[in-house]
Amino acid sequence: MSKKEVVLTQEGLKKMEEELEYLKSVKRREIAERIKQAIDFGDISENSEYDEAKNEQAFIEARIALLEEKLRNAKLIDELDITTDVVSVGSKVKLKDLDTGDIFEYTIVGSAEANPLENKISNESPVGSALIGKKKGSIVEALAPVGKVRYEIIDITK
Repeated sequence: MSKKEVVLTQEGLKKMEEELEYLKSVKRREIAERIKQAIDFGDISENSEYDEAKNEQAFIEARIALLEEKLRNAKLIDELDITTDVVSVGSKVKLKDLDTGDIFEYTIVGSAEANPLENKISNESPVGSALIGKKKGSIVEALAPVGKVRYEIIDITK
């Protein structure tokens, strides 16, 4: 079974590495201390603090394993490979919604970095995949959660 390649920008790689370091160095110690304190309270069979800390420990360890797996399978997007001729992972794309006239900007990222609140959309999302490979001035259509959307690519930058 082949592992899924995780496409990351330099910024995404840095964020992932920082989160992993924080979980390993800070959160693990905090949870270990909470578990120790809960055990010190005595009978752990009916100790909600102990149960809570063990549940959080399991969550943190699962998150650490997931981050380590993503980093092992990471394919870093080189800034030099990002072109402004066509949309690719790493491109910033200024779009005009042809139905509303609204103009907005997205950065195309790999699925591991996608964050709609930061206007970062995945190259695997309906809109992201419709934009990949298109040039400035192109009209793209995609089936988004809100229905069919139509955009004109106004600009492509790094």
